[in-house]
Amino acid sequence: MCCNEGHGHHHGRHHGSGCEGGSCSCGCGGGSECKCGSGGFERRFQTKAEQITELEEYLGNLKAEVQAVEERLTDLRK
Repeated sequence: MCCNEGHGHHHGRHHGSGCEGGSCSCGCGGGSECKCGSGGFERRFQTKAEQITELEEYLGNLKAEVQAVEERLTDLRK
């Protein structure tokens, strides 16, 4: 996965116009996994399991962000 990794609102779709010369407009770097501009079939919907996995990952990131903010506040209050 390149462009849609960690972005649930893309639902497995890639954006951009292509990855010519390793310069991909979606920011993935034009690697072999990028499908931008491929013209092939791209899924529009995630399975329930994919949604759960993505939301669990998102929740973990949010918890880490909360922890970082709490630590920063603790440091500032010293």
